[in-house]
Amino acid sequence: MSQRAAPGSFAAPIAACMLAALFVLTVRAAEPDPAVLRYTLPADYKWVDSKEYPGLKSVVLYGDPSKPGPYAVLNRFAAGTFSRPHFHPNDRVIVVVSGTWWMGTGDKFDTSATKPMPPGSSAVHYGGKVHFDGAKGEDCEVIIFGIGPATATRVGER
Repeated sequence: MSQRAAPGSFAAPIAACMLAALFVLTVRAAEPDPAVLRYTLPADYKWVDSKEYPGLKSVVLYGDPSKPGPYAVLNRFAAGTFSRPHFHPNDRVIVVVSGTWWMGTGDKFDTSATKPMPPGSSAVHYGGKVHFDGAKGEDCEVIIFGIGPATATRVGER
């Protein structure tokens, strides 16, 4: 003998599902108070091409690297793009976001004498110390944190 559900016994679960769907459709993300924080989504980044190094792009995330004070810049190196030996007046902290970033030291530019830094790695470029860096076989992105004004002085081979 088969049992049948009592009339109306599905009404409560169906109503609960309909209410949950209605709630999900009406919930929207709240916009944070701009007096408390500022954010930028990746689609809104204003990438700037490097005049000195074709294949290098950057976007300022915080501050102004050309002025005194803290700053953060996201750099994107296309595969095969390297800076040449240079130094900065202040320390800079670098975090690898994606790809493999390669870094070397000294005033002789030699990409075979570089250290690979996978995503999540960090490094410090000490002020006044000569280094070079970039991407070999794949694009990479790094965030650079420093105190401005950020300048670079090239040394060695030109």
